[in-house]
Amino acid sequence: MSIRRCLDVWKMGTLNYLGALKLQEQLVSDRKAQKITDTLLSLQHPPTYTLGKRKTEHNLLVAESELRNMGAELHYTQRGGDITYHGPNQAILYPIISLRGIGIGARTYVEKLELTMIELASIYDVIASPGQKGETGVWVGDRKIGAIGVRIQNGVTSHGLAFNIDPDLNYFKHIVPCGIADKEVTSLRRETSLELPCDEVIQEQLISCFAKQFGFSLDMIDKSHFQ
Repeated sequence: MSIRRCLDVWKMGTLNYLGALKLQEQLVSDRKAQKITDTLLSLQHPPTYTLGKRKTEHNLLVAESELRNMGAELHYTQRGGDITYHGPNQAILYPIISLRGIGIGARTYVEKLELTMIELASIYDVIASPGQKGETGVWVGDRKIGAIGVRIQNGVTSHGLAFNIDPDLNYFKHIVPCGIADKEVTSLRRETSLELPCDEVIQEQLISCFAKQFGFSLDMIDKSHFQ
């Protein structure tokens, strides 16, 4: 019989990007020191654009001042991947887990993140799949529905995935999403013919899909008032 590992799930509500980044850094340090168990942050961000460690500013199509006028922030990060957008009605998971502890490598980890979003889409009769060579994330045909950008330090993960439930897709027009030109971005709302429940329900379903892929049992913790 396989042993199911416990995962602490912090349900954060909406949290600004810098606050989430600072929290991840502290949790990664604590996980390396074995002060905490594997932890998953579930949240949404206010409108935010982030660049990965390659700093591909050419994929930002407007001036940073224009982003501020739209009420959006721009942040540089140390995750993999290219530029992406985070905002309301987008489900985000940031896993802080020890890959050594669960016995998998980086490639398998990313594949399981993809499968997490693919399984969620299937709940709503949407057929999603990993991208073609050079295309990160999860796609419905040639339309991107989920993004992945991760950082791994000494076998401990941070950053993670973003799945589009029903974000304002106009925000994606200001960037070349994930550095892939001539491709559309889509959402669960746009792709399904089924009625969607509230975002919180879908985020809980995403957490369950994650736990299934990685063999975790869940311990939910309400952190919606975290500052």
